[in-house]
Amino acid sequence: ALKRHKPAAPGIAAMIRVDQAGEYGAARIYDGQLAVLGRASAGPTIRRMRDQEQRHLDAFDSLMVERRVRPALLSPLWQVPGFALGGAAAALGQPAAMAATVAVEEVIEAHYARQLAALGAGEHELKLLIEACRRDEVAHRDEGLEHGALDAPAYRLLTPAIRAGTRT
Repeated sequence: ALKRHKPAAPGIAAMIRVDQAGEYGAARIYDGQLAVLGRASAGPTIRRMRDQEQRHLDAFDSLMVERRVRPALLSPLWQVPGFALGGAAAALGQPAAMAATVAVEEVIEAHYARQLAALGAGEHELKLLIEACRRDEVAHRDEGLEHGALDAPAYRLLTPAIRAGTRT
């Protein structure tokens, strides 16, 4: 049974809305990578990271219902670009897919760190969720580095572009 919260305060609602949309986008990026590299040696790693992002998304979906937070208006638009980003990076090879992972996860980890610093004491449950998600994002970034992200062609050009797109 869901807890019955009063509607989330505007700042908290915006935080939950952005996090849910970001987790949706991340899951779609990994889906795109899996479409190309699902049978490659990186497939199990990408699948595990995607499954973690899906758990994050499920948690934020539940929180949106609990807190009566409306979804982001542009959420449906994340489906195609997220999948396309993951697929395009993977089409350049495993190192490029891992470089995309590193770039995306660096942005999301920093985003979550800022949120944790801004959250008040009354948001213990939300803090725990964001901290758990942040830890997973750091682990994904580290796994991307371990799986050859720095060997991606044009790594120094690719990652800033992906970071900029992720922030947008």
